[in-house]
Amino acid sequence: MSTAKKSPSKSPFAPQRLQTLLKKASRQKPVKAAIVHPVSGAVLQGMMDAVGHGLIEPILVGPEQRIRDAAKKAKINLGTIAVVNAEHSHAAAEAAVLMARRSEVDMLIKGSLPTEELLQAILHRDKGIRTDRRMSHAFVIDSPAYHKLLVVTDAAINIAPDLAAKRDIVQNAIDLMRSLGIKKPKVALLSAVEFVNPNIPSTVHAAALCKMADRGQIQGGMLDGPLALDNAISLEAAKAKGIASPVAGDPDILVVPELESGNMLAKQFHYFSEAQEAGLLLGARVPVVLTSRSEGTLGRLYSCAIAVLCHRYAHSS
Repeated sequence: MSTAKKSPSKSPFAPQRLQTLLKKASRQKPVKAAIVHPVSGAVLQGMMDAVGHGLIEPILVGPEQRIRDAAKKAKINLGTIAVVNAEHSHAAAEAAVLMARRSEVDMLIKGSLPTEELLQAILHRDKGIRTDRRMSHAFVIDSPAYHKLLVVTDAAINIAPDLAAKRDIVQNAIDLMRSLGIKKPKVALLSAVEFVNPNIPSTVHAAALCKMADRGQIQGGMLDGPLALDNAISLEAAKAKGIASPVAGDPDILVVPELESGNMLAKQFHYFSEAQEAGLLLGARVPVVLTSRSEGTLGRLYSCAIAVLCHRYAHSS
């Protein structure tokens, strides 16, 4: 099995910031990772790219014959990579989560199975890898339309989070950015308007989250909100509305009111600005690479790199 490092394929926009994180992660020791139900060529190729960059030591968990058939069809030589046979996707998710629970692997990578199946195994009260922290998803976005990496959260897991859930979503995102080298991430709490309106719950949540940060219930970041999207990302728009904020025009994290708006915002970055995105599930015992089954190899590779940095940061602090 070749371990020669490869360069990511070219795209219309070169995601230099994500490539910088990839190089940083490649200098770390490879992380043991369970690839859950990898029965497609795309998943296996993404895994091989991560191996080639020195990111992971993979263990394939799923129906062995289907995995080997997919590898053969994609002309991928699995070499000595370990395969843990599991009858179907549900069994693969349960087996991989158990391996993480036993500290046999330090990362999970979603393969060709629905997100719900993997989440069910992760969230199992007795056999899962949940923590006291609410789990959330983060899109890490490298866009030519913005001057630095940007996190959008939560756009994939929590449908309509309450205040307690949003507190954990914010803390998860802050911890993620700190693991990527941002010492005090700036957090914009989004709504439709920039003032508190009791009829718009997200504005009330934003104000409460800011006060929670003041009281130490959220740590490590600089919060402001509510902010509408324009005055969150544009200093000129904020000044035009008389908003004086250390976050306006320069946030590292956009916290959306609910899943629908977040999902649409993240996809707008991808389709309207040719952004490259990575995806990660946060708040479990181990990082979980949670990409769409249709995700390209670059997205899978960058997601693995970020998961490696999260793992190393958690075990160095």
